[in-house]
Amino acid sequence: MRTRAAEKLARGTVYATLTVERKGVPPTVKVNEPVLNAVLATLKSLESRLEAAPPSLDGILALKGVIEVTEEDESEDERRAAEVAIIAGFNKLIADLTAVRREEGATLGRLLDTRLTEIAALAARAEAAPGRKPEAIKARLAEQVATLLASSERFDADRLHQEAILIASKADIREELDRLASHVAQAQKLLADGGPVGRRLDFLAQELNRESNTLTAKASDLALTKIGLELKSVVEQFREQVQNLE
Repeated sequence: MRTRAAEKLARGTVYATLTVERKGVPPTVKVNEPVLNAVLATLKSLESRLEAAPPSLDGILALKGVIEVTEEDESEDERRAAEVAIIAGFNKLIADLTAVRREEGATLGRLLDTRLTEIAALAARAEAAPGRKPEAIKARLAEQVATLLASSERFDADRLHQEAILIASKADIREELDRLASHVAQAQKLLADGGPVGRRLDFLAQELNRESNTLTAKASDLALTKIGLELKSVVEQFREQVQNLE
């Protein structure tokens, strides 16, 4: 049963409960002679020491261990037939579960593809945002350099150069946009190929989340910040839906 489940299911945990009831097998009632003899011997030894009514039959039989109720042991053929029936029932359950998950997966796949389209559209908006234009970056850089120069009359030229490079690198989101495009393309291909892709999509969801966080952190104007926050929201929706996909 473990092997069959592993063959059909690639992700998740499976719990199975089995309840067995034997029908048409009459119980066997028998007296446990050693226990009964021990009880009678004990009662006899107490007769001379206690003033009490003689013990009744139903009272003696009610004592634990005196009466044993058992079922006839199953034969090897019966055990084998039961095992075959159990495995057949489990196989049907796995087949039904697989069919439901396949249908659910198709629906989730369409939703995930929609989220990926939204991510790509937001990345395109970030690409075209006015704040990414060279002249906008240059203006912000000039403003920040001017602030640095005003903070000290003896500002080191080499330090100024290093600070300008650092500011420019922080303002550039080219790498984040390229990686977003790459991750979206990989995720779309996985969905198109089909099969158990949940774990790989989960990894890509983490990468998409990392890039959206970095893009938002680097955003230097209100428009890019807004796009970054929208992007993070859509990526989180994608990540949550991926958890339900095999």
